[in-house]
Order: sequence, then structure tokens, then C-alpha cells
Amino acid sequence: MTANILNYIQWNPSLEAFHIGPMAFRWYSLCWLVGLLLAYLVVRRLYKEQKIKDELFDPLFIYCFLGILIGARLGHCIFYQPDYFLTSWKGFVEMFLPIHFDQAGDWHMTGYQGLASHGGTLGLILALLIYVKRTGLGLWRVLDNIAISVGTTSCFIRLGNLMNSEIIGKPTDLPWAFIFERVDQLPRHPGQLYEAIAYALLFVIMWYIYRRRPQLVGTSFFFGLCLFYIFTFRFFIEYTKEIQEAFEASLPIDMGQILSLPFIAVGLWFMVKGLGKAKKL
Repeated sequence: MTANILNYIQWNPSLEAFHIGPMAFRWYSLCWLVGLLLAYLVVRRLYKEQKIKDELFDPLFIYCFLGILIGARLGHCIFYQPDYFLTSWKGFVEMFLPIHFDQAGDWHMTGYQGLASHGGTLGLILALLIYVKRTGLGLWRVLDNIAISVGTTSCFIRLGNLMNSEIIGKPTDLPWAFIFERVDQLPRHPGQLYEAIAYALLFVIMWYIYRRRPQLVGTSFFFGLCLFYIFTFRFFIEYTKEIQEAFEASLPIDMGQILSLPFIAVGLWFMVKGLGKAKKL
């Protein structure tokens, strides 16, 4: 690749959006919060339109937030870096607390550096199962409503990854390539941006279908479409992204693709099942 690097997008934004006194607010954290807030507003509107009681909605945000965060963190640690997090007491502590121990044994607050979307998805599903059991709401109504909103949160999480210059793409000479200056001077696929755009489009598709066929809520169709769309896209986008851990280089497909396959199959099954239920309504 011999193209002039001046043709590409130089990317090196500050990790911090602003300060309030000694407290620094990072872009990554803000993107997470904005994404969760948008999902909160979308699901709140869906609950109101479906005349679900407010007291059944109020605890939903906490269940989703904790499920996604805990699942995404454990997913990264177990699937991608088990040799670090599961082989020492320091790694085990870092898996649960947003700190890092240096070589001198001192600890520093770092935030959670490493979150896996596959783990976040599993954590969210488990949290929603607990929520459904405690509220008595129909499982598929809850899962379908959450699925409609997922694109908003997923979009902003990937924008946060872009601001962090992480989950970078492979080198390319395409004119929209980014040079992630904190990584190297090679023009690369902005894989995070590809995913953010795809997830924003997912929300548009979901909302369009919902407005025209609201009776599909509660059939598992939206839940299935969400899984199928996201992880099919994830499977193919992995071809433009660098592997996250060295052991993946010896695999025929990387860990992200391996973990995507069962989600794709399950999503397709629930889509078909949901359409079958809708025909009987």
C-alpha cells in the first residue's frame, strides 16, 4: 500500500470530553450513557403505547444496565483473555472492579478496559429473564420491545470505541480510511464506524416494521431479527478488523465470528417462529 497518508482521516481525539473539577468524563462513558438513555426513551414510549403499567417499566433500566455491563465485562475476560484474568488473584479482581494493578502492586482506577458484545447480549438476556420472572410480564413482549431499541445503544457503544481508537480495522487504501494515531500510522478500516452505521440502520428498520405491524411484538420476531441482523453483520465485518488476541491468528475464523454463529442461527429460528405466530393472530 503506497498511497499518501494525507489522503486519509487523521484520528486522534482526546479521550476526555470535559472535566468538572478533578473529575474527567470520557467520551466512551458518555457514549454508553447516551446509548442507554435513547434505548430507555424508546422502550418507555413502547410501554406507554402498549398500556403497560409505569411501575413495571421503572426497574427495567437497572436490569438492562447491569446485565449488559456485567455480561460484556465477563464475556471479554473469559472469551478473550482467560490467561490473564483467570490465572491470578489480581486478574480476578480486575475482572470485576474497574482498576489495574501495576508491577509495584499499586492499583489505579482505569475503568473497564475490555467489553465484549457477545457477553453483553447474554448478560442482557439473563437480566431480562429475571425481570420477567419478577414482574410477571410476557417474556416475548419484553424481549421484542428491548430488541426494537437495541440499535440505538449498540450504535453509540461503537462510537465510543471509535473515540477510544480501539477495535481497529485492517490496513486499507480506501479513501475513507482512518489513521488511528494512538495505534500506528497505517490507514485502516474504521470498523467501529461501519458497525455504528449498521446499528443505526437496524433501529430504523425495527421502528419501520413496528409502526406498520405492531402485532408482531410478543411473537419473538423482533428479538430474532435483532440477533440475526447484528451477528450476521458482526460475522462479515470481522474480515475488516484486526484480531483482538494473538491466539485468534491460528483459527480459521476469529473468536468474534465463532461466537456470532450460534446467535445467527437462534435469531433466524425466532424470526421464523415469530412470523408463524403472527399469521395465527
